[in-house]
Amino acid sequence: MADPRVRSGQREEIRWTASRSLMTEDDVDMNFCGERVCRKMICVRKICGRMIRLWRICAKRICEWKICGKQRGMAGLYSAVLAVCLLAVSLTGCGGRGDMEDVSESLAGTGGRGSAADDSGSGGSAAGSFGTGGSEKEQSAYTFAGGSMVASEMFTERDLSGAYDAAEAEKITLSGGDVAITKEGVYLLSGTLSEGMVIVDAGKDDKIQLVLDGVEIDNDANAAIYVKEADKVFVTLADGSENSLISRGYTSINDDHIDGVIFAKSDLVINGTGSLIVNAAEGHGIVSRDDLKITGGSLAVTAQRQGLSGRDSVRVGGGTVQIASGKDGIHAENSEDAEKGYVFISDGTIRISSQGDGISAGSVVQVDGGTVDITAGGGSGSRTVADENEDAVSAKGIKAAAELAVNQGTLSIDSQDDAIHSNLGVVINGGELSLATGDDGIHADEMVTITGGSIHISDSYEGIEGNRVEISGGSIRLYAADDGINGAGEGDSDPCIAISGGVIYVRADGDGLDSNGDLLVSGGELYVSGPENGANGALDYEGIGQITGGTVVAAGNSGMAMNFGDTSTQGSILVTTKDHAAGTVITLRDSLGKEMISYTAECRFNSVVVSCPGLELGGTYTIVSGEERTEAVLGDSLIYGSGFNIGGFRNGGIPGGKPGGMPELPEGVTPGGEPPKMPEGSMPELPEGVTPGGEPPKMPEGSMPELPEGVAPGGEPPKMPEGSMPEYPDV
Repeated sequence: MADPRVRSGQREEIRWTASRSLMTEDDVDMNFCGERVCRKMICVRKICGRMIRLWRICAKRICEWKICGKQRGMAGLYSAVLAVCLLAVSLTGCGGRGDMEDVSESLAGTGGRGSAADDSGSGGSAAGSFGTGGSEKEQSAYTFAGGSMVASEMFTERDLSGAYDAAEAEKITLSGGDVAITKEGVYLLSGTLSEGMVIVDAGKDDKIQLVLDGVEIDNDANAAIYVKEADKVFVTLADGSENSLISRGYTSINDDHIDGVIFAKSDLVINGTGSLIVNAAEGHGIVSRDDLKITGGSLAVTAQRQGLSGRDSVRVGGGTVQIASGKDGIHAENSEDAEKGYVFISDGTIRISSQGDGISAGSVVQVDGGTVDITAGGGSGSRTVADENEDAVSAKGIKAAAELAVNQGTLSIDSQDDAIHSNLGVVINGGELSLATGDDGIHADEMVTITGGSIHISDSYEGIEGNRVEISGGSIRLYAADDGINGAGEGDSDPCIAISGGVIYVRADGDGLDSNGDLLVSGGELYVSGPENGANGALDYEGIGQITGGTVVAAGNSGMAMNFGDTSTQGSILVTTKDHAAGTVITLRDSLGKEMISYTAECRFNSVVVSCPGLELGGTYTIVSGEERTEAVLGDSLIYGSGFNIGGFRNGGIPGGKPGGMPELPEGVTPGGEPPKMPEGSMPELPEGVTPGGEPPKMPEGSMPELPEGVAPGGEPPKMPEGSMPEYPDV
């Protein structure tokens, strides 16, 4: 996986991905901002301590030298060392729940498990598991190159099926007092339990299936279901059943700080086709100290704190989950292992109303399908959320401390803080996103990458923000109270906005596109409306502004207007127009009157930038804004009208035939040079005794007018006689 501590701004970035093969030349790609990225790399998590660290060092060297073209001879040596590591690991066995239990199942030729395991009920290891003995522990190591976790590795067949044999199950009727389960098996529970709980205390390799068929547990003092020890527990909701679990307080047992209605120290799976109500008057709804999975059933969780909480992961592969929480709706975090604490969603329907984050992960979030509907912190119109100590609370829609990927699915988010947020990178490859937020629609501290999908940001402070923003596909429509798309990095972080594909509509009250570095357009369609004020521009950049392909129409205010720069290979025209209202149609026509671009502005404007294929040197073009027609001739430059990006000031797109539309200077005069000398005799003569730059001449005595009596030079003016001021009518 991509190490969360490796900043993607580094020039030689390693992206770890689980793969059956070493990299090929096709796996190395150059991104728009000039960063070389190795996109495929074999990886395995924590194999026998020091051995895996050596593995990674070798793998990195192979990537750097063999693939990136450095010292190819050394690659063979490191490949040999890597093979020795593989042999040593395979000989150790490394069974049990130690470092090897999370080994990738996709390594070829190492005896790894193929498809999802079937969770045998024997208490031994799953069929085909890597190593000897140990528990069924499917793939929990993950990697990230725009999302590389797959559902077949996240869920076993037993996780998904919820099947059981009622005739073979041990039947338990709840009536009074605690119920203890101490060995592996299938248990069919029904009845009502007050002031008691179901306690699972079995062997560390045991798998327990609790089938709830009309269960009601109400406990004022502790959890309803407490898993003290087991390998894995399935809570299966019987078909057509209605079940209810309520906790109003908690008591620690044997140093276990119980804080959930369902509290498991093992892996926990909720499946089946029935329904379950979970009500936590205090603490969390459902908690697993390992992996928490939801694959079926209808859940309604109300919690004073977090709705669903998994230390190693929270995975949703089916079912319907409705959460109302005082803190985060779904929370995954492992403070001891930065690679764990992730959230994976592949199917199901999730509805969250949270006072904290809708979904929060200590590492990665990946959405591969399903429907997710989140309202966080009261929504986009709310003020800052505070806790009981009046400290500000994070109220983001989906938040990841590492990478965040959306590959498929339908997301509707209304959040007080960022709708989509990553402390590293955000990747949108597909899906339908409808976002409204009081802050950023999509935010990454490092890179935002959009390759596909449909994104609609109806309300935001800034629409899309990252140190670098790369868009190569998809459909985007956004409104921003400030900048529409912002490449916000500073200093050595190489900020940029790079657009090579997709269809993008931006309506912004601040800058339409604002890059603290380069603005690069090589393809796609970009339509910008705004700003209406003169303190911002439709296009704004501090580095290179370059267009080499695609279609751009940017309508805004002329006060801070910018055009693309002279490194562009496609023509671009900036003109100042009269004031035009929203709804005005902007059309670019060639010299024969043929339409090249047409766009309806979404705000008031008096400046337009247009660029598209077909703009050629020597060509004459007409920009039609409503009834106004403005002609532009691309004389000896593809760039007509400069705006603010030449000479340190904006000229509002002055035409003139020179690059940037600047007027010609007198012969012998260069920009920024000395002013021309005046012809001899052309300067007026100064009075006798006065030199240029010297003191002004003294006025002859008596030439100054006398002041009224009692008034001294520089003193107070005389008072006007009473009644001498004219009277003004009442207003």
